[in-house]
Amino acid sequence: MIERLAMTVPLLPTHERWFVESQPGGDWSFFFSPLPLVLTAAVVAVTVVWRLVALRAEGPELPFLAPLGRLAPWVPRLLGVHLGVALLALAATGAFITPSNDHLAGVGGSSLLLVEGALGVWLVTGFRLRAAAALVLGLGPALVLVDGLTALGECANLAAVAAFLVVLAPGADAHGAVHPTRDQLRVALLLLRLGVGAALVVLAFSEKLTNPAMAIDTLERYPALDVFGLLGLDLAPETFVAIAGATELLFGLLVISGAFPQVAVLVAMVPFNATLLLFGQTEMVGHLPVYGVFLALLVYGSNARTAADVRWLPTPGGSAGSSDVDPAPATSLEDAALVQ
Repeated sequence: MIERLAMTVPLLPTHERWFVESQPGGDWSFFFSPLPLVLTAAVVAVTVVWRLVALRAEGPELPFLAPLGRLAPWVPRLLGVHLGVALLALAATGAFITPSNDHLAGVGGSSLLLVEGALGVWLVTGFRLRAAAALVLGLGPALVLVDGLTALGECANLAAVAAFLVVLAPGADAHGAVHPTRDQLRVALLLLRLGVGAALVVLAFSEKLTNPAMAIDTLERYPALDVFGLLGLDLAPETFVAIAGATELLFGLLVISGAFPQVAVLVAMVPFNATLLLFGQTEMVGHLPVYGVFLALLVYGSNARTAADVRWLPTPGGSAGSSDVDPAPATSLEDAALVQ
């Protein structure tokens, strides 16, 4: 029953290393074969068109979600909780930063897990989170030492949340509410999008587009992932891997673009939540920071005053489009509301 439910949704993005034996990627011959190249070109084209269309739009694309925008002042606090619970749960299960990195041993390994758990508790408390987030970023070199550079790229989503909190930490009053300047919010959201998008792009290549062997192994162990089987389509495993990799790559590029965040998040949430039916707790804990990011993009994208800031990219002219230009100088988004 669960497998059938999982097969009713689009391609399920999953972290193969969390559930099968890790295998090194680097098989670029697969990526440079015709199908992956064509799909990659199509994904890039779709992303460019998606952003160009979004730059012509004013305000949230789904106005009926406007009530969600009222949560904007508390997004940093919510992100801190998501990141803190994830780190605490990972430490409790003996995993460092990612569920697949559960082979630590000795005093050094125990020390890293202790620090990870302590930072998780700190983030949940909401007390002076800028310092806690900075220390989370400091765990990056340790992750490289124990699991390599690829692992660092695959876990860039955690670094993205931490970087956001360094720029935009929760306030000390009103349950952590914060009213940032527009520049602060733009930079924080840019770091958030770049980190999460980069993690998805790295995963698309490290676990699929340059690692077809591990992706096929995952498909063989979890046949419910083959959504094409439900439609009666018998695709070669390599074809499925190419499509799955392109799908994950598309999600990553759309997040980086920041365009139409409401639609992008609602579509992405379907496959990301569907994997819970197959993989349960491990998948939920590993994806907690991503769920937090999706919530942040959805909330800011649903707020008429911040929707344009979600898609902001730095340009030589200082704006990402006419809709991104400040209507008047303002010290905070609350002040900006008074001049709009």
